Amino acid sequence: MQVFHSKSTLRAHISSLENQQFSLGIVPTMGALHTGHISLVSAALSENSVVVVSIFVNPTQFDKAEDLEKYPKTLDRDLALLQKVSKEILVFAPSAAEIYPHGNLSKSYDFEGLDTVMEGAFREGHFNGVGTIVEELFRIVQPKRAYFGEKDFQQLQIIKKLVELRKIPVEIIGCPIVREPHGLAMSSRNERLTSALRKEAAFIYATLLTAKTKFGTKSANYICRWVEQQFKNHPSLRLEYIAITDVATLKPVARKRPLVKYRAFIAVYAEDVRLIDNIALN
Repeated sequence: MQVFHSKSTLRAHISSLENQQFSLGIVPTMGALHTGHISLVSAALSENSVVVVSIFVNPTQFDKAEDLEKYPKTLDRDLALLQKVSKEILVFAPSAAEIYPHGNLSKSYDFEGLDTVMEGAFREGHFNGVGTIVEELFRIVQPKRAYFGEKDFQQLQIIKKLVELRKIPVEIIGCPIVREPHGLAMSSRNERLTSALRKEAAFIYATLLTAKTKFGTKSANYICRWVEQQFKNHPSLRLEYIAITDVATLKPVARKRPLVKYRAFIAVYAEDVRLIDNIALN
């Protein structure tokens, strides 16, 4: 396994491979790797002859400085975990100065409304930061395929829009959510939860499963009100939002229509740890 810290050395190595027949995949991560990340890496390895895993805690997508400071940084552990998966992985672990030599500045994008709801409504500038780093990684690596988890489903849709807007020749592949045994969606932020709170947070997915059952007979507005009431009765968890949207547009549902796919999205605070999840409803 080779680890690169500069854009130029990574690009030079990839260029040296381009006279061979190969396909290149990338798995962008912010580190603190877990089984969910490894599922993305495994998917990439199964479909590509060369895989780059980036490990970079991107400062431009954090709307709160304290959240950036608290985000777990576990590079040595991450490298050891990837080494067990495959010794052929190329790891790109740059510094912020390497990615942003002129300061931590985001580009501005028009994501046609995909970025103004849910996470975008609660995290100012978040998706401009995501778009900036993903576009830069695509420019450096020039992959054929890129792999993202459906836990961040809104982000996945925005990255698909980014590729469309910028006409970047990369296939965006969404991979299923990986969950802990009690149902909590795997996330690097889970490491900040106590064992007791981790078990309590399983309530998030349990509530989504019930919401999915209700979606067959109840309106979206009814289900959202029902979810809000469930969290009012749960002292350890604070609901930030629940939304049921059209999968393609991410616009809230006014009235269900046949042949349209819907998804429920949720953000919850477990003490000071912010957790997100989602579920397909039909």
